Amino acid sequence: MTAASVATSLWFESGAEEAARYYCALFSDARIDDIFPQQGDPEGRAFLVEFTLQGQRFQAMNGGPHYRLTPACSISVQLDTQAEIDRIWAALLAGGGSESRCGWLTDRWGLSWQILPRALLRLLRGPNASPVTQAMMGMVKLDIAALQAAARS
Repeated sequence: MTAASVATSLWFESGAEEAARYYCALFSDARIDDIFPQQGDPEGRAFLVEFTLQGQRFQAMNGGPHYRLTPACSISVQLDTQAEIDRIWAALLAGGGSESRCGWLTDRWGLSWQILPRALLRLLRGPNASPVTQAMMGMVKLDIAALQAAARS
């Protein structure tokens, strides 16, 4: 008997393959696993794209306008350096994304992401978690140095 397989499924109105390829280009351990064509589409567009980001499996489906991506389902990314945060943040905003607060953004396809410094989780467990939380609440893109400064206050 084969073990169960689990993947997060993302419903796109259109552009699922473009989005999956874009996401895979952002991360070193990422790949397109399979593409299922839209039956009867003369342009050969994808109906379903299976891809993997950092070991996490996803399915992106071109499902039409019936449902929309919302912040209720998002991808959280933990990164080690401010340079990594800045790179991923800028890439996900490119082409029409929008910033929110506390490290949240929505990309041009409508998928929500939270881009976190790995250090934040450690700081939130520390004795000065309250000032760290207050600092984070006032940020759009998270700033590691400012969060560490808040922890020292």
